[in-house]
Amino acid sequence: MSEISKEQVKHVAHLARLAITDEEVETMTKQLGDIINYATLLNELDTEDVKPTTHVLDLKNVMRKDEPRKWIEKEDALKNAPDVKDGQFRVPSILE
Repeated sequence: MSEISKEQVKHVAHLARLAITDEEVETMTKQLGDIINYATLLNELDTEDVKPTTHVLDLKNVMRKDEPRKWIEKEDALKNAPDVKDGQFRVPSILE
């Protein structure tokens, strides 16, 4: 791939709404060029026998099964509520 130019760096900075100085343009031109060159090196790797993956680690769901189980009784749940009406939590109205 061809080297990245200062004009390209300025254009990308403009698209990203970044104000960069001429010194930063010089630095970013070199850094982005190094990144692009490294990515080009990766194209030389033999990946013929490598399976495509979405993640480098083998992830498994570690959550428990969603099974019904006994919880506290309704009266116990409402015991500490500041305001109860007809067996339900009563909260301040947010709509007029």
